[in-house]
Amino acid sequence: MLTRNALRYGRKALTLEMLLGSAIVIGICFRILNLGTREFWYDEVLSLLLSTGQRLQYSLPGDAPIALARFTALLNLPPENSWGAIAKTLQGLVRGLYKGEPHPPVFFLAQHLWLRLFGNSEIAMRSLPVLWSLGAIASAYGLGRKLLDHRSGLLFAALLATNPFYLFHSLNVRMYTPLVLWAILSVWALLELISRPRWKWQVGFIASIALGLLTFYLFAYWVVVLAALALVLDRKHWLQHGIRMTIAGLLTLPWAISGTLKQLRNADLDRFGVRDGNPALLHLQDLCQTIGAHLIVGDWATTLSVQPTLISGLIAAVVLGLATIYLWKARQKLSLTIGLGMSLFPLLLAFFVDMTTQKYTLGFGWGRALIFVLPGCLLLMTIAIRQLKAQQGIAALLVLLLYLGIDAGDLTLRPRSVFHQVAEMVQIDSAPMLIAMDSQAWGHVNRLAYYIPPTSPVDLLAQPASQLSTSLKAALKNSDYRRVIWLESGDPVWSSSATVQERQQIQQVLEERFSLSQTRSLTGTMSLDQFELKLYQTAR
Repeated sequence: MLTRNALRYGRKALTLEMLLGSAIVIGICFRILNLGTREFWYDEVLSLLLSTGQRLQYSLPGDAPIALARFTALLNLPPENSWGAIAKTLQGLVRGLYKGEPHPPVFFLAQHLWLRLFGNSEIAMRSLPVLWSLGAIASAYGLGRKLLDHRSGLLFAALLATNPFYLFHSLNVRMYTPLVLWAILSVWALLELISRPRWKWQVGFIASIALGLLTFYLFAYWVVVLAALALVLDRKHWLQHGIRMTIAGLLTLPWAISGTLKQLRNADLDRFGVRDGNPALLHLQDLCQTIGAHLIVGDWATTLSVQPTLISGLIAAVVLGLATIYLWKARQKLSLTIGLGMSLFPLLLAFFVDMTTQKYTLGFGWGRALIFVLPGCLLLMTIAIRQLKAQQGIAALLVLLLYLGIDAGDLTLRPRSVFHQVAEMVQIDSAPMLIAMDSQAWGHVNRLAYYIPPTSPVDLLAQPASQLSTSLKAALKNSDYRRVIWLESGDPVWSSSATVQERQQIQQVLEERFSLSQTRSLTGTMSLDQFELKLYQTAR
């Protein structure tokens, strides 16, 4: 009887563990297979520009055409033939961060090193964030195993590997992916230090805090979380934990003095400023949208209207609330404390800070600014699912199938190849061409420069829609352009979209010498990818 029960339990365990292991493998494969399937989005090409150390050499396009290849050169490392030149490039990178970039240097320095090793292709640039995400998945297993057991570690890792929001950011050349790693690693190290202090965990705890703060300033919320967890879980050793956290803070001090103060003077903090509507309702909306994007919708939030993401957030919040009540009744107080401390506490902390300062950081970028709360939400789900005992396999399967379905839909139904299409049209003919665009936004300009080969004889005229017709008329006078692409942006970022009158003025200027040959609507995964392309050409 004992042998039969042991075999039955072994088959169940093997089945669930195989399911979780398969989900982890699929999540990793999704990352590897999609490294280069989408072109860079707006912010990614800015990361590339900053990582090359040539941000200071970039200047806005003027009211006269400029060779597009001049911008392309800035998306590669500058020519270097000595150690002094390399040092100068690094200095340019740091100084470029001072000039309005509101982020610390660790991410950009890491990408700079990666750029030197592997180049600036999409696959090369995104492979480093994927490695960060693999480290986070491995750390999720370690934290889950430390807190509960081996199977919990696998479930936590599987949820993180397949989570749609984290999958997108694992393929995103921005600083959000490693934040999840630093968050998980810091809590894992704290639990190890509480049970048995060792040097490697002390180093891991200090390093994860320092690296988190030097990756993203809002990671300061997570430091408050760690301080609270240390006080609740291990109050009698609060001094030792406090010393470790102080050391981590001191490690960030050189940058805080030399860099942060300069960034604050130049940073655009208005992006978090006033919005139309009732402030309390807007903050609640940000909270629900963040939860919805983190736990259900993922990057679909950039395509969907507000309502689906908001409803998803409400559903996810109810599920987390029910899970909390269930775990409380099941007397899982330690696990519940850690899960809530990593999820609800930082969310509410950010919510009340936003309310007090009248800013909107919580919902910024569809919730990516607080991506470090995602592991806590998934850990809470892990703990609740594990308490379901006989039904835990079904519950885990349903959640993982939901995540994998959203992932597959995102990666297959939402292509982003806007600037590839522009490049294809440019290369149809080798004659000199002008691209007239009603946006000076550097994400638009640099994506054009990245995807159009520098050997193509292409000039760029980028001006706000209100000024484009005047500049275009002057540019076409006595020019030898045989083709002109008029690229109208759906979201010019730094200026207003073209009015009907402005479109008519631009069209009138073009029709004086050219005839409309082709029109194409270009769409991607967000409003920043929406363009109307019109090709004008002279008679041969």
